[in-house]
Amino acid sequence: MYLEAEEIARLYRLLSDKLGNDTTEAMFKYIDNKTKRSVEVSIKTLATKEDLAKVKYDLGKEISETKADTIKWMFIFWIGQVGATLAMLLLFLKK
Repeated sequence: MYLEAEEIARLYRLLSDKLGNDTTEAMFKYIDNKTKRSVEVSIKTLATKEDLAKVKYDLGKEISETKADTIKWMFIFWIGQVGATLAMLLLFLKK
């Protein structure tokens, strides 16, 4: 929630009447600094378009590498199965 300049001036006058100028000034500075720090922390945790593009690229690359690795192992398994099947057939046909 953002206060307009008139609202800030009115609030400053009301508080300075009750608390004094020094206390009111210190309180306004504290609130301003706290707000700035909060915004800075929020900005640091936000993802940019570049961050999202990098994650998408990295994820796509990882998926393609995993697919290639899976296909490689499938062929190794199939070759082993064909070899075992041929060996069983040859043993069976020799008898």
